[in-house]
Amino acid sequence: MTAAQADLQIDRPRVADGAALWRIARDSKVLDLNSSYSYLLWCRDFAATSAVARDESGEPVGFVTGYVRPDRPDTLLVWQVAVDEAYRGRRLAASLLDGLAERTVAERGLTALETTISPDNTASQRLFTSFAERRGARVEREVLFDTDVFPDGPHEPEVLYRIGPLSAGG
Repeated sequence: MTAAQADLQIDRPRVADGAALWRIARDSKVLDLNSSYSYLLWCRDFAATSAVARDESGEPVGFVTGYVRPDRPDTLLVWQVAVDEAYRGRRLAASLLDGLAERTVAERGLTALETTISPDNTASQRLFTSFAERRGARVEREVLFDTDVFPDGPHEPEVLYRIGPLSAGG
């Protein structure tokens, strides 16, 4: 954790954090916003595979949500990463992602991380490729969902990033 993050705590989300996670996602203006209900469920059902950053008063200022893929129990799928605007530029997303990966590798023996990124999201591309570089892991990319499978209008393709192998300690 950098000096700019020294006043922040990274831990598991709680149900009470759901509203703040929804707000941070909404205010990002980049993420596909899910229902507020889904963020409450996420904080309940997937807290072990997610992380939240809290400011000095305990309020969430960033998060990473993820889950273990049912058909690949060695793989963490990262669903969303978001940081409150006031806390951007401090490498908080990288710290959240690193902390979550370290915890899930240690607790669950995971060996791979996946996420999907649209081609225009260069910030997420940098976040995940630099994560792989820090861990000395490979990055494989392939289109997971092409534009024509989205039922709700124009949507860029979602490119699957598969990062691994991961190991404990980095």
